[in-house]
Amino acid sequence: MEEILKYFPDLTPRQKEQFAAMKPLYDDWNSKINVISRKDMDGFYTHHVLHSLAIALIGKSRFEEGCTVLDLGTGGGFPGIPLAVMFPDVKFTLCDSVGKKIKVAQDVASQLGLENVICVNARAESLGRSFDWVVSRAVTSLDNFLPWVKNSYKKGVIYLKGGDLDEEIDRAVGKKLLNPKFFTIIEISDFFNQEWFSEKKMLIISR
Repeated sequence: MEEILKYFPDLTPRQKEQFAAMKPLYDDWNSKINVISRKDMDGFYTHHVLHSLAIALIGKSRFEEGCTVLDLGTGGGFPGIPLAVMFPDVKFTLCDSVGKKIKVAQDVASQLGLENVICVNARAESLGRSFDWVVSRAVTSLDNFLPWVKNSYKKGVIYLKGGDLDEEIDRAVGKKLLNPKFFTIIEISDFFNQEWFSEKKMLIISR
């Protein structure tokens, strides 16, 4: 929690309560199913919550009150649940094709009292609607991911990804899935100084 407060000192008391409650909820679920790597739980707030909140740093100027955000491939609820805490006036749909993972996300959202979250066990192609934004955290390579969401967003995509993106971007551009004029890469280490973020990036794709 100290890391969250370091970068987001203006949280409301309610938001602080919700962030503090997250780890016990995921600890409990992890004792039943392996939704997060057990060896990774020691770094829960850095590797999962803070990583998700990198989107919040640029979302302040993009996620307007009442806008809609699809978190595709949410797994147990990342980045959607931390973002839903940070943006209580934004409507989040958390989508995953794995039923047991979406069950975890639904329960955590419910226990945190997140009324701005809907959880859906489905594939993006079957949702049949578009959202203002799509967010996701490294569910697959870009050339696989972009066809899934091409009709799912009105304003843009924010994709969290680690490592060297050059090859993936070149492949997506070559397949005409990505226009070089309409994307930006942001180094998360420009915002967060933990070593873990040294190779973590955000790819922002706009219409």
